[in-house]
Amino acid sequence: MSARTVLAVAALCVSPLALAVEGNAEAARDKVAMCIGCHGIPGYQTVFPKTYKVPLIGGQYPEYIVAALQAYKSGDRKHPSMNGIAASLTEQDMADIAAYYSAQK
Repeated sequence: MSARTVLAVAALCVSPLALAVEGNAEAARDKVAMCIGCHGIPGYQTVFPKTYKVPLIGGQYPEYIVAALQAYKSGDRKHPSMNGIAASLTEQDMADIAAYYSAQK
């Protein structure tokens, strides 16, 4: 089993309602501007609040992306920028963003 498969299964176990809303990749085009600045740059690192290597999320399983965003929104995952961004997202926004990035290479 690949690492991506394991992560996707784990995301589903952590958040069984991860994809309760159907995502629309086209609708996400206006929602991903806040994501591209970090998650679209190979090798990008943030320096706040500490040095953190930002993962490229293109091609990631949508269940994992939604579960991660839900965890940032609830505060279960900690990163000030991501917590703030996720706090503003609806379930539909999360599903749309996940659909968009899962379709990327």
